[in-house]
Amino acid sequence: MIKRLIVSYVALVAVALAAFTVPVAFTLTAQLRGDTEESVRREATTMALLLGDGDEPARQALARMAGAYADETPGTVEVVAADGTSAVPTLPLPADPDDPAFGEALGRGRTTVDWGSRLVWGPELVVTVPVYARGEAVTREERIVGAVRIRYETADLTGRLWRIWGFRAILAVGVLAVAAGLGAIVARLLTKPLRQLNDMASRFGDGDLTARSPVTGPQETQTLARTLNQGAERLDTLVASQRIFVADASHQLRTPLTALRLSLDNIADGVDDEFVREDVDQATAEVVRMSRLVSGLLVLARAEAKVSAPEPLPLRELVEERLDVWRPAADERGVTIVLTGDADDRLRVLAGPGNLDQVLDNVLSNALEVSPDRGTITVRVDVGGQDEAVLEVLDQGPGMSAAEQARAFDRFWRGQGLTGRTGSGLGLAIVKQLVTDDGGGVALRDAPGGGLCVRIGLRTPAEAPRWISPRPAAPRSGG
Repeated sequence: MIKRLIVSYVALVAVALAAFTVPVAFTLTAQLRGDTEESVRREATTMALLLGDGDEPARQALARMAGAYADETPGTVEVVAADGTSAVPTLPLPADPDDPAFGEALGRGRTTVDWGSRLVWGPELVVTVPVYARGEAVTREERIVGAVRIRYETADLTGRLWRIWGFRAILAVGVLAVAAGLGAIVARLLTKPLRQLNDMASRFGDGDLTARSPVTGPQETQTLARTLNQGAERLDTLVASQRIFVADASHQLRTPLTALRLSLDNIADGVDDEFVREDVDQATAEVVRMSRLVSGLLVLARAEAKVSAPEPLPLRELVEERLDVWRPAADERGVTIVLTGDADDRLRVLAGPGNLDQVLDNVLSNALEVSPDRGTITVRVDVGGQDEAVLEVLDQGPGMSAAEQARAFDRFWRGQGLTGRTGSGLGLAIVKQLVTDDGGGVALRDAPGGGLCVRIGLRTPAEAPRWISPRPAAPRSGG
């Protein structure tokens, strides 16, 4: 936008300069040409009058005048009599006395002017005037007694012409340069409120809910800034209220469920009746499931309420840490977890603090529950397309149909019980919420050889290369 404003401003100034400068330059060029032609014609006419007197003193005066003219100006004088001979012995004859200009002057008594070019002018200006005899005894047929020609070199005129146009061209370039500088300043001042609004929107989109835009600039941008600030304030208030609710719900719901489970355990310990014990165990299982369901809802609520700015994180290092946490649980069932892929430790992805940990925990938990004993879970880390990294988790479980894959991210959907008895149906919903919050995407597809493949696309930093020098990783706590 700034470039367009500058170009528009400079274009307007250029049109104004062309409209005022070019006509003036053409006028000055025409005036220079007209003044020179008039001056040369006047000198030629004066010399023709001296030659027309016919006496020797006049011819001598003409010779002296022609010499002085040649010394003081870039012009030369040529004189010819009506019969083609030299009218003044000291002055040169024309190289071609029979040319059309002399024919017009001697035959018809017409003055001719030849600039040598129709555009501006040629190397010299040639003015030829007829010489009329003066005296009462001269008849009409004997009046033209010769012709005078002045050849005026136009090199000086060309230099003056270049100065006229060059000065205006340099002036125009200077004015355009100043206009471009002023245009840049004006454009930046005009677009500063918009850049501030864009900066506020970028920070707000990255999770900084405290971002506000200064109310500056024209009335329209001030109104827009106030509207955006008010909307951001309302959204910040709503998110804060939701966080408070999540904290209160976490405290209020978990405590009675824990107490209920302890009570059921105490009842089971004091009852000898198998039927009562079976009912108590079933109730305990439902309480456990309810506890996991409440925990999943709280995690999902925190994911929806927590909006934090993504930061560059080492993907492979983070994956290796989570796999180290899950391998003991996999070893109990004889399940092998394999890490593959072309990406190394230098690959960075944009993710909120703790988001990838929860994503991996939920995906690996689902994969472990549906994997058969002595099966294999493959985790692949690769570089995707432009500014993207890909994390895939492949299991050897029963997989999902196309219809089931379409509904797998719905809340509380459990896929015909294939996700395990203790599943809450919230794991993939949490995964999708966290990944999309970080600007990525998640999809399901069939794994080669059977099972399910969870494909997670993550953004890589756009302001810096995806491959950077490895740095020592800071100590982190597992789990």
